[in-house]
Amino acid sequence: MSGGADGEILIPASDQNFETALNETGFGVSLLDSVDIFNLLCVPGETDVPTITDLQSYCYTHRAFLIVDAPQLATVSNFQNSALNGPYGTSTAGNLAITGPYTSSSAYYYPWILAPDPAFGNRPALFPPCGCVAGIYASTDVTRGVWKAPAGINASFSQVLGLQVNLTDQQNGLLNPMAVNCLRQLTYGQVVWGSRTMAGADIMGSQWKYVPIRRLALFLESSLYDGTQWVVFEPNDETLWGQIRLSVGTFLQGLFLQGAFAGTTPQQAYFVKCDAENNPDSSVAQGIVNILVGFAPLYPAEFVLIQIQQIVNQS
Repeated sequence: MSGGADGEILIPASDQNFETALNETGFGVSLLDSVDIFNLLCVPGETDVPTITDLQSYCYTHRAFLIVDAPQLATVSNFQNSALNGPYGTSTAGNLAITGPYTSSSAYYYPWILAPDPAFGNRPALFPPCGCVAGIYASTDVTRGVWKAPAGINASFSQVLGLQVNLTDQQNGLLNPMAVNCLRQLTYGQVVWGSRTMAGADIMGSQWKYVPIRRLALFLESSLYDGTQWVVFEPNDETLWGQIRLSVGTFLQGLFLQGAFAGTTPQQAYFVKCDAENNPDSSVAQGIVNILVGFAPLYPAEFVLIQIQQIVNQS
C-alpha cells in the first residue's frame, strides 16, 4: 500500500509507563481520545501482562482492536506448558496468562520477524510482529473488507528477511487451537497463518473466536453509533423508528451486496429491529431509543479436508 503518512508520536519514547504516557494532557484524558479514527492499536514489544490487560480494556471500551506480540523468548514448548495450566496458563515466556472479558478485542501473534534495521545500516534484526501484522490488517481492509480474515496466502510481508522461528505444520496445529496466530515461512513468502482472537482458544467456546467476525462487529457498532447521531432530540415515536430502520437497513444492505454477511438473501444476512416492542413507554419516557441489529457472520475456513477416491472401472 502507499499514500499513508506517519502520525505524531503519542507516547514519548522516554516514558515507559503506558498510563502516564497516555494521560500526558494532565486532565486524565488519553491522547488517543483525540484521534478522529482509532480502531487498531499495537505497542511493539510490549508483553507485560498487566499492561496488555489495560490495553485490552481501553480498546474494548473504545471499539478498537489490539494486536499483541508474543515475547521474543517465547517458544512452542512454553505455549504447550502453559496450556497444561488452563486455556491461557501462567507461562511468563509464553505470555498467555491473559484472561478476562476484554480478550475478544485482541489477537496474539508469534514469532518475531527478521528484517533490515535502518538504524544500524540495514543490518538484520528481530522486530516484534505487531507492526507488520497491522499493515496486513490495513491492506486486507482496503482490498477485501474488514470481514475478510487478515491471513492467508495474500497476507504476506514485504521487505522481510525471515522469521525468528520457522514453524512446522504440526507446531502450527498445536498453537492455533490455543489462539496463537502463527507467522509462517511458506512458498508464498512470510505470511500470517492464523486469525483468532485471544478469546478464540477452542476450550473457551467464545462467539468472538475469529478476528474478522469480532472486527466486523466493532465496525458495525462504530458505524451505526456515528451514523445515528441525527436521531438525537427527534420525537421518539413510530415515525422516527421507521426512519431508523430505513437508514440502518440501507447501510447493512450495502455491506450485504459487498459480501460482508453469510446468507443469500437480506433476510438471512441481517435484521434491524426498532419498534414499539423494543421501545416501550418506559424507555421513551427516559429519552432512550433502542435499536437491535443482528448479522450472520462469515466464518473463515481454517482447515481444508481433501478426500481422494478412485473410480473403479465397471466395464
